[in-house]
Amino acid sequence: MKIINVLIASVLAIAGDWTVKRDAVESNKSNGRIAYRFHARDLNLVMGPAAPGSVKFRVSIDGRPPGAAHGLDVDEQGIGTISEPRMYQLIRQAGSIKDRRFEIEFLDPGVQVFSFTFG
Repeated sequence: MKIINVLIASVLAIAGDWTVKRDAVESNKSNGRIAYRFHARDLNLVMGPAAPGSVKFRVSIDGRPPGAAHGLDVDEQGIGTISEPRMYQLIRQAGSIKDRRFEIEFLDPGVQVFSFTFG
């Protein structure tokens, strides 16, 4: 078990109790967070539960719920559930693209996070 609190080039921040694996990071406790600065219309995250079951999460964009910019896998308040390993569409913005700050908080332990993708 390794506790991580990392900031890389003001782009990526990971906070909470995480285990770093070869191909993923895995949350060991609830309230693990990942923050990411991005410049794209869509923000997706490849992730899944570490064991059978589901993991609840909440996302925000620039510190607020995504509202109309929510992706297919979250509601306007930014709430979603991870039930299987796959790509989850978390943010889908309309209009002009600009630098934004994304954050996801895992309300339950036991999520594996693999990769961000963008559209």
